[in-house]
Amino acid sequence: MKVYDAAGIRNVAVVGHGGAGKTQLVSAILFDAGAVTRLGRVDDGTTVTDYDDEEIARKHTLSSSLAFAEWNKSKINLIDTPGFANFLSDARAAMRVCDTALVVVDAVSGVEVQTEKVWAIAAEFGLPRFIALNRIDRERASLERTLESLRGAFGRTVVPICLPLGEEKSFSGLIDLVGNKAYTFQADGSGKFLEGAIPAAHAEAAQAAREQLIELVAEADDALMERFFEEGTLTQEELERGLRVSFIAGKIFPLIPTSGASNIGIQPLMDALVAYCPSPAERPYPAVVRATGEPTTVLPHAGDSYEAFVWKTVADPFAGRITLFRVVTGTLKSDSNVHNLTKDTQERLGHLLTVQGKQQTHVPEILAGDLGAVAKLKDTQTNDTLADKSSKVTFPPIAFAEPLLAYAIEPKSRGDEDKISQALHRLQEEDPTIRYARDPQTGELLLSGQGQLHIEVTVAKMKRRFGVEVALKLPRIAYRETISGSTEAHGRHKKQTGGHGQFGDCKIRVEPLPRGSDFEFVDDIFGGSIPRQYIPAVEKGIQETRTRGYLAGFPMVDFRVTLFDGSFHAVDSNELSFKMAGRLAFRDAMTRCRPTLLEPVMNVEVYAPSEYAGDLMGDLNSRRGRIAGMDSRGSNTVIRAQVPMSEMLTYEQTLTSSTGGRGSYQMEYSHYEEVPAFLQTKIIAQHKSEKGDAVEEDE
Repeated sequence: MKVYDAAGIRNVAVVGHGGAGKTQLVSAILFDAGAVTRLGRVDDGTTVTDYDDEEIARKHTLSSSLAFAEWNKSKINLIDTPGFANFLSDARAAMRVCDTALVVVDAVSGVEVQTEKVWAIAAEFGLPRFIALNRIDRERASLERTLESLRGAFGRTVVPICLPLGEEKSFSGLIDLVGNKAYTFQADGSGKFLEGAIPAAHAEAAQAAREQLIELVAEADDALMERFFEEGTLTQEELERGLRVSFIAGKIFPLIPTSGASNIGIQPLMDALVAYCPSPAERPYPAVVRATGEPTTVLPHAGDSYEAFVWKTVADPFAGRITLFRVVTGTLKSDSNVHNLTKDTQERLGHLLTVQGKQQTHVPEILAGDLGAVAKLKDTQTNDTLADKSSKVTFPPIAFAEPLLAYAIEPKSRGDEDKISQALHRLQEEDPTIRYARDPQTGELLLSGQGQLHIEVTVAKMKRRFGVEVALKLPRIAYRETISGSTEAHGRHKKQTGGHGQFGDCKIRVEPLPRGSDFEFVDDIFGGSIPRQYIPAVEKGIQETRTRGYLAGFPMVDFRVTLFDGSFHAVDSNELSFKMAGRLAFRDAMTRCRPTLLEPVMNVEVYAPSEYAGDLMGDLNSRRGRIAGMDSRGSNTVIRAQVPMSEMLTYEQTLTSSTGGRGSYQMEYSHYEEVPAFLQTKIIAQHKSEKGDAVEEDE
């Protein structure tokens, strides 16, 4: 395979809402470019980029996948990304190493929730955005309606550079507004077409659309605007050059209608990607100055020095860890040593790889600007920088989303606990948005992720790749207990069994503290009523007892204990006796200081089309939520609320059902607050029945 330099490469992240046809579009690009010999189809499970068993079964992309097409003496690297909210971090990682975002929009649905989100990420990274108006051969597809949706969300500079010849079932080709010609495609899906003049029936609409395109290109450049005012139009060369410059600058967002399933419009799309998208040589890559941490940029350059950024890790049960990277400067060569600047370790590169979905080809070197992979690195993980020790820059890490939801997992077979940890560790290398840890309060092993689908997919990967089966169940909510009143209490432990006995006696004052204060212990002993060496034992007894709670076995927080008096026996007193006395005093206090239950409350943001806003607010209110505000973003509404975590465990299913999958949400912990009295009784009874008696008897 030919080795391409930076000027001959186009790095394109294919992004958009789930179901817009991204994977099918990539499949058609690879077929028309001759990278594969048949047109793979999502429904048949034969696409290049959806190769994981779980993706084939669900018919949806669940993890970013790399492929490439060679076209017009250039290499187009394509990263096919997931379109579901649960996997949005994968799309973010892909855009981090690409120079263009190809935003795929469904010609029936128009702008959807994830369309807006990936658009915002692309804008954050300063990426030019090219729009593929896909699936325009579907029933109810409409360029006019979808263009209105796009301009409403992203501005009037969304402009077609091609018009469709027909819509819905009659879609048969494109009118090229830049080249002033038409392409009529064969109906057999071969991608073959005839080039000719624009049909007379479409000539007037095409001329009006071309004039609008010329005007927008002229508006984006002062010199071209002056030329436009003088001549009333632009030359062909001025139009093409001006379109490219304004697109790279983010001033114009070109649109081409396509159908990945029918293989129509794909070759003009590839022509446009090569002609208009920036190469790595034209787009500085974001970096950070090592010495100061200041942001900077770098451009590709030749030479022996090298700098590369790791954007993804794949956990392959057979090949081990596969590391995907972008070479930013210099050259990486097979069978060489490199330095991991992030971890300050040496790595040995084996065979460097070009990646075509799951197919990997050995290459001797990968030049600056290109994307590649290598297997079996020891220490290198996602977000690491590979560079000479003398390198003056490193690359800022990709910001991955924090987990939203946790499920408890249990092995289906005895003895699989160790296998679970090993499998999850490997999968966490691949997907930094999952977490797993044992809850110190409940003892449950919790798997956390971006939502129910994310967690279900992770569990399915554990089974398919590593042979570990687990059962999922909703986790126990991390309730807390606290007090709502003050009191004084007395604890005396006395035991005589012959010889030395046991004697400890203490008096404490208990009072509530503000939320989030946890626990305070105050030593207010004067006059030696309790010897100094025994005071820590009193605190230890209270600490041990408060962590087991009083009402239902949950840790008790937000209160202060002051030890102010007591007595001791010169012979029988010891640390154990005062520890037991502290426990007894704490229990005595709880009978009078009105203990109560606290629950975690989450800050929640819900994104959905505006027509669902009323129903969604009603549902959040029914979940004991408090609506904090509402904003409009294009055709969507963002609802902000505070909702108890216990009410959010099943929210994803409800949101998906009520919005037809068009809604998404995110949440984060806010604070603890008191559980309503009518629910406390039920929660306490439930947890006592699970644990027998939540309050352990003193020995």
